[in-house]
Amino acid sequence: MDLKESCPSVSIPSSDEHRVKKKRFTVYKVLVSVGTNEWFVFRRYAEFDKLYHTLRKQFPTMNLRIPAKRIFGDNFDPDFIKQRRAGLNEFIQNLVQQLELCNHPDVRTFLQMDNPKHQFDPSEDEDERNSEKLNSISQNINLGPSGNPHAKPTDFDFLKVIGKGSFGKVLLAKRKLDGKFYAVKVLQKKIVLNRKELFFHLQKERSFPEHRARFYAAEIASALGYLHSIKIVYRDLKPENILLDSLGHVVLTDFGLCKEGIAISDTTATFCGTPEYLAPEVIRKQPYDNTVDWWCLGAVLYEMLYGLPPFYCRDVAEMYENILHKPLHLRPGISLTAWSILEELLEKDRQNRLGAKEDFLEIQRHPFFESLSWTDLLQKKIPPPFNPNVSGPDDIRNFDTAFTEEMVPYSVCISSDYNIVNASVLEADDAFIGFSYAPPSEDLFH
Repeated sequence: MDLKESCPSVSIPSSDEHRVKKKRFTVYKVLVSVGTNEWFVFRRYAEFDKLYHTLRKQFPTMNLRIPAKRIFGDNFDPDFIKQRRAGLNEFIQNLVQQLELCNHPDVRTFLQMDNPKHQFDPSEDEDERNSEKLNSISQNINLGPSGNPHAKPTDFDFLKVIGKGSFGKVLLAKRKLDGKFYAVKVLQKKIVLNRKELFFHLQKERSFPEHRARFYAAEIASALGYLHSIKIVYRDLKPENILLDSLGHVVLTDFGLCKEGIAISDTTATFCGTPEYLAPEVIRKQPYDNTVDWWCLGAVLYEMLYGLPPFYCRDVAEMYENILHKPLHLRPGISLTAWSILEELLEKDRQNRLGAKEDFLEIQRHPFFESLSWTDLLQKKIPPPFNPNVSGPDDIRNFDTAFTEEMVPYSVCISSDYNIVNASVLEADDAFIGFSYAPPSEDLFH
């Protein structure tokens, strides 16, 4: 492809303050994209200003604007820098949207469009290009442990929308290499920076018989126990995050609020979770440990047995007050052992809560699970109490048609059309460090 035949997509995701011989200056980071090829260019305001005046002389009729120099005031005020970045982004996008300006030699130099390392052959294998791109990412961003650190959108065929949340959509995806199916959560960064399956059946049936609730609670507890064993606190257990696979076994999903590196004796203090399932210590903003997950298990088990979370109220403030102070009242309809485990899991003092001393082992030993073989459960030898009756992992009959009839978002895949031009303003890209797939980044001082 001849780069001169198309214009890049650009954005200015972040800025950094630097000092040279005691002089302070701000560096703006410009993301340039041509098709699937991306790179960063670092420019100071003075360089934008120089380019602006060069172009203004040669194209006096074009409506080019740039943020004015600041004579008075703090040039390093965060609000001022943010406003200036937005203005510079508008200026630079104006350039690439007009072919005459985009191909101007000074613009191409400013964006490093003719740098040999940014050229590529469109006949080159796309997976190889993306693999190289992801390798460069891994050198700069710690993505944490992963079963497949090189996974990328082009590895999958995205088949259907199967869910939607406040931050994005969940898509049914089929991995091209081995034909396995996955639920892939796709987030829109601009929404993040500015927020179904067991839930579906629970809504439909209102509550579950005790034997069914016991089975699900045991499989959920096993998943939580495993996470705790590798020093991860889950922190967001709720019916919406608990799926059933094609055979009816529990699958825990959505690990966005997990906290890594938390051993049994460790604590953290981040306020996060879903209001109905928050443990008292989280609401009080006190240090908490992995027993928050056992509180959430108690809340989910209570909801499976009774149809609503234990301290539910439409008024969130009143619900928080209930979680903190209202006793758990015995209600008819369940066995004494079921009520016993609810009381012990929903103990307001985390140090006296079931699981506080020996974690998952205490859950396993509770009389509520006495009739269940944990060995058989882990080996999936116990038939699930509900059979979804689906033909396979791609059968989506149990998902709401409000989701499945939506179009799969096109933007999830990298386009093979190298001439498509887009431009958008991004926030600081370090807000997404740790995501398993992120755009490339590089250090200013490489």
